[in-house]
Amino acid sequence: MGRDVIIACDFPNAEETLSFLAKLGDERPYLKIGMELFNAEGPAIVKKLKDRGHRIFLVLKLHDIPNTVGRAMKVLDGLDVDMCNVHAAGAKAMMRAASDNFRGTLLGVTQLTSTSEEVMRSEILIERTMKEVVAEYGINCKAAGLNGVVCSPLEAAAIHERCGHDFLTVTPGIRLEGDAAGDQKRITTPSQAKELGSDYIVVGRSITAADDPLTAYRKCRKEFIG
Repeated sequence: MGRDVIIACDFPNAEETLSFLAKLGDERPYLKIGMELFNAEGPAIVKKLKDRGHRIFLVLKLHDIPNTVGRAMKVLDGLDVDMCNVHAAGAKAMMRAASDNFRGTLLGVTQLTSTSEEVMRSEILIERTMKEVVAEYGINCKAAGLNGVVCSPLEAAAIHERCGHDFLTVTPGIRLEGDAAGDQKRITTPSQAKELGSDYIVVGRSITAADDPLTAYRKCRKEFIG
């Protein structure tokens, strides 16, 4: 798998999603469908976008007992999505249940890019550094049969060092130079993510809220892929 830019389609419904995609002309980018859009439209939005030629990263961040996650993942496998994810905090038995029931690329969410190290320590009560936590979660994900992790670009090198360069790092928290950080804490530009070793970047508002989304998308691809 080579590098790619995934656009986060964080829209409330299919109409707004398709209206945005129309601005991209003939481009058929890799798309993230998250909880908002999937909960509003259900599996139909996945089928619609797959039929249009898009690859899909379905981001539902499953986190429950192993049996529940395994059964849910078996349902999601039937949607033919390209990537999906679970929370690494669910531990290895849960992640194995997910991996056993999904044929696509499966990732473990380490720590959200909206979480700072201070919040991780004071509210989640984990008394280690962010890089240590993310790297250890990555090791657990690999042991459970997952293909990679979701982390910030700032932890991508640590993941590859501990888990190998064929273990994927999919990194949200990406902003073009000068764009507002919003609710993200651990962010980089596409070019910085490339230097840090990200395999895929997930870009939302820097593209979806841009005056010219097509130009913004192509700029992200140029910076990240070259």
